[in-house]
Amino acid sequence: MIWLNRYAKLVAASTVLLIAAGGMVTSTGSGLSVPDWPNTYGWFMFSFPMSKWVGGIRYEHTHRLIASTVGCLTIILALWTWRVEPRAWVRRLAFASLGAVILQGLLGGLTVLLLLPPAVSIGHAALAQLFFCITMTLAVVTSPSWKALSPPANDVMLRRITLVTSIVIYSQILIGATMRHIGAGLAIPTFPLVFGGVVPPEWTAAIAIHYAHRVGALIVLFAVFLTAAHVWHWHRQRREFMRPAVLMVLFVCSQATLGAFVVLSSLQPVINTAHVVNGALVLGTSVVLTLRVYRHGIQEPAIGGVPAAARAKLPVLKKDLREVRG
Repeated sequence: MIWLNRYAKLVAASTVLLIAAGGMVTSTGSGLSVPDWPNTYGWFMFSFPMSKWVGGIRYEHTHRLIASTVGCLTIILALWTWRVEPRAWVRRLAFASLGAVILQGLLGGLTVLLLLPPAVSIGHAALAQLFFCITMTLAVVTSPSWKALSPPANDVMLRRITLVTSIVIYSQILIGATMRHIGAGLAIPTFPLVFGGVVPPEWTAAIAIHYAHRVGALIVLFAVFLTAAHVWHWHRQRREFMRPAVLMVLFVCSQATLGAFVVLSSLQPVINTAHVVNGALVLGTSVVLTLRVYRHGIQEPAIGGVPAAARAKLPVLKKDLREVRG
């Protein structure tokens, strides 16, 4: 099982690379550099000559190769999980990841065949983040630390905060994807002020979505710092909570800095892509923290008719029984 966990981590890391490759395609405007799909200028994808990888073709073709590789890795992950994993819900989650990556590939093809319609492109970006969350979840729930017994986090407030924070972060990513794919990245070209003020003096659809993204960034910052402060105050002895909480704070600070430089650099592609990838890392750490906080709320399968929670108490119950008999 340890090797399944390591492989799940590999798939999750590969998904980050795929998000980065997709970000470079959008940031460099290379989405239609290869106008056909699934082939590349009539060539089978993996046989396309490297000598022809020029200009935007380099970014789009590399994205397709990485996407195909991640798809193959996900097939193996789903089959491997189904073969060795006793928990039915984990097996279903593995096949959900396979369904997500297949749908992601179809959406990627449609973005090309339909000439980059914003709705399809936004859906493609949104599903990429969900697929990343699923692979991160598989990496977490197949780990030895997940299965190890630990005191439950009976903190209703922390559960609510972590869940809301993850939802807020994902919503912010959706707004950012919308902003990128409708070309509103420089609808407000000044930072930190908005056309010299706090609120835009006039409104268009592009300005509205860009402004919503800036306001959303402030909400995300507040949610992340509130979550981290709660963990620090009440659960600082729990390393499984503290580590993702600290990482989330570091990532969200980096995200805010990158967001500023995206505007100040006039959408420089590398900075823009780093902003996209770092946003995925903010979401990923929030999901990890949320999963660990909810860990004891997930029903593990009964083995030999004895639920996992009851098995954990058996040594204590046996000791008490011996004392009573003595």
